[in-house]
Amino acid sequence: MSKKTHSEKLPEIPPAVNMDDAQQQAAILASALPYLRRYAGDTIVVKYGGHAMGEGKLASAFGYDIALLKLVGINPIVVHGGGPQISSMLDRLNIRSEFVDGLRVTDSAMVDVIEMVLAGSVNKQVAQLINRAGAMAVGISGKDGSLIQARKVTRTRRDPDSQIESVIDLGFVGQPEKIDPRVLYALLGSGLIPVIAPVGAGENGETYNINADTAAGAIAGAVHASRLLMLTDVPGVLDREGKLIEELSAEEARNLIKDGTISGGMIPKVETCLDAVQSGAKAAVILDGRVPHTCLLELFTRAGPGTLIKA
Repeated sequence: MSKKTHSEKLPEIPPAVNMDDAQQQAAILASALPYLRRYAGDTIVVKYGGHAMGEGKLASAFGYDIALLKLVGINPIVVHGGGPQISSMLDRLNIRSEFVDGLRVTDSAMVDVIEMVLAGSVNKQVAQLINRAGAMAVGISGKDGSLIQARKVTRTRRDPDSQIESVIDLGFVGQPEKIDPRVLYALLGSGLIPVIAPVGAGENGETYNINADTAAGAIAGAVHASRLLMLTDVPGVLDREGKLIEELSAEEARNLIKDGTISGGMIPKVETCLDAVQSGAKAAVILDGRVPHTCLLELFTRAGPGTLIKA
């Protein structure tokens, strides 16, 4: 049997930031030990989207982070978005998009394109980021193994003059009705990392486009995840002075929504976190995906960079 020498080519690894000193690297690894023990064997659901998906260095760092979680004994599950990639493909096909409350109105032709982009190219690209980092990821969609059983989403709009509410048909936009996690347990038990495209199947087999945040929250609850990590393009939940709120109880989060401190696009993200912890996840964290290695900072250091929401 040949002996490995230092001259052999090792797998490419991302350069460490401000860690040229080997002793400092060792100290950092040692300081992470309590956190590694804390999460050993746990399931972590990561919603991957926003700028982190499009920026090359951030995407590469994300792949290494997820691979590291698996290699140290944690079970990561990745749920990804793909809004910009969908818009780009629809533009190429001269298909016009319309949005209602942030949801893309989806007709039968459009849902085929969305499934092709999400469950095809984007899904495999995300899985490949992790595979290149040394772990084994498998891309699936919510339709595989009946993972996400979906139902149609409807919205109402009130006429400002008559005050009459009318129902808006969003087409094939859905939300999780039921999560069957057996396919996830099978993959995790085989040492694989599930990478999930957020499309689901209705009771008659129709395909539904599902918001990635919503899908991740439902899956985190169903598998009783130790953490749901929501990667976004903001630092977390901010107070009225613009300062990061590091931790919120479910009751505190609801009160901040009521008084307007949490507003706009942050409301559905916080509500997703609340739904996740109510349905079985231990806690959810809204993180800035623009920060390199944000998942590792949250899980393995005391300086967790986001807003933690727990029951």
